[in-house]
Amino acid sequence: MAHLVAVCPVWARVAPQIGPLPLRRRADGFEAIASAIVAQQISVAAADSIWARMAAAGLVTEAAIAAAEEDALRAAGLSRPKARYLKGIAAAGLDWQGLRALPDADVIAALVALPGIGLWTAEIYLKFALGRADVLAAGDLALQEAARIMYGLDARPGPAALREMAEPWRPWRAVAARGLWAYYRLAKGREGVT
Repeated sequence: MAHLVAVCPVWARVAPQIGPLPLRRRADGFEAIASAIVAQQISVAAADSIWARMAAAGLVTEAAIAAAEEDALRAAGLSRPKARYLKGIAAAGLDWQGLRALPDADVIAALVALPGIGLWTAEIYLKFALGRADVLAAGDLALQEAARIMYGLDARPGPAALREMAEPWRPWRAVAARGLWAYYRLAKGREGVT
């Protein structure tokens, strides 16, 4: 945060408002990517509810998802596509531990090759499961909206515009994302990230 405050007067202004940033780290591996898949394009509350139902049904591990019938996944609240994505990822046999040693771009390439994983999901995994410091997830709508409000923009910046805005934030763009999510919570009164 000290870097962000030093390079940008807007961050210097809002940093005291958002206070200490939660780390929000989770263990890496299949469960982390499954949680990110569940959270795609739905509210935090909806994602948390579905994940709780999956956990209650014992459907959060790679082995359990691989063995589950699609109907069981649907009964836990997953859409048909998300159920198929999770089954496909579980069947892929990805070396989750091996991802730890790879550069960000290689992790992204390995993940987006799996069904249902796009750039946003891969970047969320890098940030929360692998703890990478310079990952933004510029496609995240809450980050875009927080940047719009924080910077007084007329329109929400799209992914390319947000990436451009974030260039001075290197090598701490993951910290900036956490700050933007915290600012979103203050501005909107609700969470923007699971």
